[in-house]
Amino acid sequence: MELKQLHYFMAVCEELHFARAAEKTGVSAPNISQQIRGLEEELGVLLFERSGKRILLTEAGEILREHGAAVFGHLRRASDAIADLKQTKGGALVIGVLPGDADLMFDSLLLAFHRAHPAISLSLLESADVTERVLDRTIDVGVTIEPVADERLTKIPLFREEFALAVAASVPLAREASVPLRRLQSVKTVLFPPEHQCRRLIDRFCMEHGFRLKPHMESTTLSSLLRMVESGIGACVLPRLLLDHMDRKDIATVRLTQPVPSQDICLIYRSDRYVGHAMRAFIKALRGHVEAIVAQAKTS
Repeated sequence: MELKQLHYFMAVCEELHFARAAEKTGVSAPNISQQIRGLEEELGVLLFERSGKRILLTEAGEILREHGAAVFGHLRRASDAIADLKQTKGGALVIGVLPGDADLMFDSLLLAFHRAHPAISLSLLESADVTERVLDRTIDVGVTIEPVADERLTKIPLFREEFALAVAASVPLAREASVPLRRLQSVKTVLFPPEHQCRRLIDRFCMEHGFRLKPHMESTTLSSLLRMVESGIGACVLPRLLLDHMDRKDIATVRLTQPVPSQDICLIYRSDRYVGHAMRAFIKALRGHVEAIVAQAKTS
């Protein structure tokens, strides 16, 4: 069995169509069909059941597909390891975060990381589909919300993110240490739009307690929401750690209770990828950064 044949076989497995597999691998359809027939003759079994234009994997084909994926996974990790060895202390990493999360954790982290690892190139991307983009390899490392239940992914828990109410320091509500979640029904709010991950969380908690929020204004950007809060237009529900680390004297933080809206944040990457120097350094830096932020929040 040649590696080329296995490569063509895996392409047909992914597409379940000879013409599309041929286009994907850059060869002609007759060529790829010939390679598959040669592989079947060598193994003495049918790998695909052909019914008109439809093809399906046989039991033998399923076995070869599973082992073929392992073979190419090992080859990819070997290539990554060699590339990492050649780069020594360098490398490149694409990091994916959910919309809005970059403001919380990554501004100061990226500056500190660059000072410690100037040879490593980092790209930070905001995406609503972090898990999917890690799986399709367009993102190397993702920071997202649990639960993450996919055997193709390695998950590292980071912290529990709690939410609080940001209000103008000049309004009476700013003098209260905490308010129950139900109180939001009578508070004028400014929020992210419904498709934003922070808004989805708040809407879920409110609906579980029998009410819906009707924000006075909505915005996709954190900066505009904060300006609205400072101007007294309305209060905004935001991550507590973000509010604790902002230097805005005109905004006060009021705890939400009964219950405290929260979600678990984790780091994910593909389990079959080689964890090189750049990724190891970033994961270590991120975990240390998060631990420092959480520790500081507990003492403040």
